[in-house]
Amino acid sequence: MNRINQLFSNQPKDLLSIYFCAGAPTLEGTTDVIRSLERHGVNMIEIGIPFSDPMADGVVIQQAANQALRNGMSLKLLFSQLADIRTEVSIPLVLMGYLNPIMQFGFENFCKECHNCGIDGVIIPDLPFKDYQETYRPIAEQYDVKVIMLITPETSEERIRQIDAHTDGFIYMVSSAATTGAQQDFSLQKRNYFKKIAEMNLKNPLMIGFGISNRETFTAACEYASGAIIGSRFVALLEEEKCAEKAVLQLKTMIGK
Repeated sequence: MNRINQLFSNQPKDLLSIYFCAGAPTLEGTTDVIRSLERHGVNMIEIGIPFSDPMADGVVIQQAANQALRNGMSLKLLFSQLADIRTEVSIPLVLMGYLNPIMQFGFENFCKECHNCGIDGVIIPDLPFKDYQETYRPIAEQYDVKVIMLITPETSEERIRQIDAHTDGFIYMVSSAATTGAQQDFSLQKRNYFKKIAEMNLKNPLMIGFGISNRETFTAACEYASGAIIGSRFVALLEEEKCAEKAVLQLKTMIGK
């Protein structure tokens, strides 16, 4: 069974997934961050593929991506860094990146390398669902790579049900139509959106991301979904501390986990 499916089967609630950008703040720190996150009880990790135009990301992740590119991070280098990661790490690992560098690498070659490294899924924010269905799904399934789709408050119920029916792993529920970035709390409007999606009784688990940064937002996400995805707050802490251990311990204190 794919490690993503296994995770949600074994622990369906209060999950913590952490995003960081590969190659930032240091080029060689990728595997150290992954090991530190697992050691401190993180349930799943999203490894960001740096890109020069990350349109869904806010300032913090944009700066991290730019730093990673200046450091020399590339998809080819990332796969070489991850080649032996499964000798040390057992939790689900997901790559998150934009379509342009993945297409330059070659989608089938990308999925093959994911399989070889033990990457369980990919999140490609600018991959249209129709293109996924018609072109990319058979390739991803061949290599047991789960393609995780995003939904937002603007996504229609019809589209959400289509995504739920034709994907496997989990659904990434974006808390707002804005870019990534920390928030102090979720508005009533956002909470109503979470509640509405939760009541759709989808077959795929839900993970809420964008804006999770403290105990209030983490608790709210876990109330309506299987857990939360934290990116900008951890990326900022990692940049400040230059130490994955200190960054993850600070973050867990902030969210009360």
